Amino acid sequence: MAQAQLFKCDPASISFPSSSSQPEITCPETRHALDTAAQHLTQLRPVAFPTETVYGLGALALNASAASQIFSTKGRPADNPLIVHVSSHDMLRSLLSESFSVPKPYQVLMKRFWPGALTLLFPSDPRIVPSLITAGQSTVAIRMPSHPVARALIAIANAPIAAPSANSSGKPSPTTAEHVYRDLGDKLPVILDGGACGVGLESTVVDGLTEDNTLRVLRPGGVTVEDIEKVLAEEAGDGETIPRVLVHRRDFQDAELEEAPTTPGMKYRHYSPSVPVTLLMTLSPPPEDVSSTDATSYLTSLQQAAAGAGSPTKIGLLFLSDSNFGKLPVPEDPHVHWLRYNLGPVGDPSTVARRLFDGLLTLEAQGADIILIEEVREENEGLAIMNRVRKAASKLQWISA
Repeated sequence: MAQAQLFKCDPASISFPSSSSQPEITCPETRHALDTAAQHLTQLRPVAFPTETVYGLGALALNASAASQIFSTKGRPADNPLIVHVSSHDMLRSLLSESFSVPKPYQVLMKRFWPGALTLLFPSDPRIVPSLITAGQSTVAIRMPSHPVARALIAIANAPIAAPSANSSGKPSPTTAEHVYRDLGDKLPVILDGGACGVGLESTVVDGLTEDNTLRVLRPGGVTVEDIEKVLAEEAGDGETIPRVLVHRRDFQDAELEEAPTTPGMKYRHYSPSVPVTLLMTLSPPPEDVSSTDATSYLTSLQQAAAGAGSPTKIGLLFLSDSNFGKLPVPEDPHVHWLRYNLGPVGDPSTVARRLFDGLLTLEAQGADIILIEEVREENEGLAIMNRVRKAASKLQWISA
C-alpha cells in the first residue's frame, strides 16, 4: 500500500447542535477530509483519526470483515477486545438488547463524562456485535469520544466504529498524527490530523455490571477515580447507597479476568518503545530483598557502563521539572549523550499524562539506547500514568532520597 494521505482537520469548525446527531462543519477542507475517511470506512478500510485520549485506528464495528483489519494492521492478538465508539445515545441504544435497562450509576457517569474519556461495559448481544469485537466475552466496551473530529467521523459514517490506539501492538499509543504516520503510514489509506490529543492517555474503563453495588475500574485513564467518586456522591439521592469504586490490582485481583480480559490493556505488555525502559522508583520504598541507590551513584554507574561499552550511548531521561531527581545535573562524559524530555511539574499530573507517550516516542525517534522515567504519585491522573509506565518498563530501579 502507498503511504497514507494526511488530511488536516480543524476541530473548532465542528459542532453538534443539541437537537441533532449530525455535526455542523464550517470548514470545507475538514468536511472533505471527514467525508473521505467515512467513505474508506464504509468500503471496509481502516483509517486513523484523533480522539481526546489518543489517536485511534478505526473500522466499522458491526462488520467482522472490516474489524478484522484492525487486528492485522496492528498485529493485535485476537483475544484482546476492542472498544466501540458511538456518536450519540441513540447509536448506543442500537447496540444493546431491548431488554437492557441502563443502571443508575451508568446514567450518572454518562451524564457527566459523555462525551469524554470514559468507557463503560455493557451486556453484548452477539446478534448485534460480532464476537471478534468482544473476544468472545459477554460484554462490550463502549464510549462516546468528545473530540469533534472523532465524533463527527462516526456520525458521518452513520455507524459505530471500533478503534484501539493507532499503533503497532505493544508500542506507546500515538498522540499526534505524526506518531501514527511514522508507525503505520504504509498500512493505512487515510490519517486525519486533528492536532495533539488533549488527554494523552487512553480512556478509563469501568465495569458497573456487578451484583455487589460496586464499580470496578478495569483500566485507569482519562477520567480519574477521584472524579468518578465525586460525581457518584454528588448525584446520590437522600439515603441512597453510593457505589464503591474499586481499582483493578489496587483494590481487587481477578486472575480469570486477566487471562480472558473484557477490555484492552489488561493481559499483554503495552506502551513499550523499541528500546528498554527503566522505571526509577523515587517515591516508593523498595521490597525487603531489594536495595536502593542514590541518584548520583546510579547515573554514574550508567556513565561507567557506557564507557565500558566502547561506543557512545544515548540515554533518554523523562523527568519531572521540579522533582529532586529532575533537578540533578547529569554527569558529563564523552561516552554518554543525554536526551532530556520534560514531562512537566510534579503537581500537574494532567500535563505529565498528556506528554508521557510523546516523550517515549520522541526519545525513541532520537535514537535513545535506554529510557529512564521517574515514578509519579498514584493520585488523580498519576494512577493511569503509573499503570502505563509499569507496563512499558522492563526494569525497576529504586532510588533513595
